[in-house]
Amino acid sequence: MPAGLQSVSTIKMIFKRVYINLSAAFIMGCIFLLACENSSKEIDDLTKNNLGVEEAVKVNINYTLAGKAKAILQAPLMLRVQDTMPYVEFPKKIHVDFYNDSTKIESILDAKYARYIESQSKILLKDSVRFIGLKNGDTLYCDELYWDRNRPTYQFYTDKPVRIRTKTHIIDGVGFETSQDFKDKVIRQVTNSIIKVPSTQFPEY
Repeated sequence: MPAGLQSVSTIKMIFKRVYINLSAAFIMGCIFLLACENSSKEIDDLTKNNLGVEEAVKVNINYTLAGKAKAILQAPLMLRVQDTMPYVEFPKKIHVDFYNDSTKIESILDAKYARYIESQSKILLKDSVRFIGLKNGDTLYCDELYWDRNRPTYQFYTDKPVRIRTKTHIIDGVGFETSQDFKDKVIRQVTNSIIKVPSTQFPEY
């Protein structure tokens, strides 16, 4: 083959390789753009499938001790995640009624988010946490609270800021512990003077 024709053939081969590379890059770019157009729900579903997430709706869970109801947990959505450390998540709020030995409700608990670490038998409650003792009406407000059923006395605790309101007073502090019936409670550090407030200014529960 003449040298001139060989040079032309070589140039054509180079352009062919460049064209193939550019075509591959273009196709991959289109796939990437299509993937980016997926809805956040589809991406979340894909992530859940990869993690091994089990989903349950309108959950109603009973905790019993010696055949007696101790608590009933309700939540609109529950996710069980099979991660390196498995956990159960309540991402859309949680409500718990706690019962005394006479099977009467003695306290109630609400939060917008909760996570149960199975290996620790501990629940982390977050975001607008409210815990009310029904006997005296005392109420805890905080953004983070742990519920540890392995603790003998103070099953509920936090090291974060808290606000306690009684029928006549408001107390702010940092660090708090209380029992399930909300009778025995300890504020680790009071951060304000105890404010006396008329009971009419407190919301009904």
